[in-house]
Amino acid sequence: MEPTARYEQLRIPLAEPRHGISEVSAMLGIPDWWPTGDRVAAVLAHGTGEGMEDPQLEALQQRLTEARYLTLRFNFPFWEGRKPGKRTNPDPFPVLEQTYRTAIGMLSRDPTNAPAHIFLGGKGLGAEVAARLATARLRLDGLFFVGLPLHRQDKPTTVDADYLYRIVSPMLFVQGTRDRRCDVDSLRRTLLRIGAPTALQIVEGADQNFRVLKKSDRTNEEVEQQVAGIVASWIAHRLDEA
Repeated sequence: MEPTARYEQLRIPLAEPRHGISEVSAMLGIPDWWPTGDRVAAVLAHGTGEGMEDPQLEALQQRLTEARYLTLRFNFPFWEGRKPGKRTNPDPFPVLEQTYRTAIGMLSRDPTNAPAHIFLGGKGLGAEVAARLATARLRLDGLFFVGLPLHRQDKPTTVDADYLYRIVSPMLFVQGTRDRRCDVDSLRRTLLRIGAPTALQIVEGADQNFRVLKKSDRTNEEVEQQVAGIVASWIAHRLDEA
């Protein structure tokens, strides 16, 4: 069977050097025959504990690229510039948002191949950065959040969701029932206050990294594919409605 996509390594320049680096790594997924069809693109950002090589993001990018969407996953500066064996704190939100914004711009390097529809998302911190970026004046078709942190760990009464209320694009929330940074009941109450269209998909037994217990009847790889399928189906549904 001939491959339905190819992958190209990119370097995304930073507005200012951070952690001794001036650019970060990225992986562009290019579907076969791009840019024919609906010309849909999706950008994915990683969380605090893993970079763009997170198996969850790799599985999601592969699924979306095979669905004939242009895809891009990338590193934030704090991860790209980290020292082996040492924990690195995330960059301030303005730096994260600027990096994400520059990544979006990479999709339109060639105006003749620019996407007509753009979906933003990510996992954990990456999801939050996408959400905060979406409060600005960006033309988006939707946002997908995989394990969006809603409150401090084990503190469901400290919900921080004001930025979500300012988003006008449709949103998909994919959350695990063991996520200690997002109590599902608190999330459901939060969604009731959001004016934009929202969808919630619950993954039973998954934690904030979408890992399941060994006694579970599923493997982590199966959960990765489940999440990728949820996001791909939601994007297809949004495009059909549009």
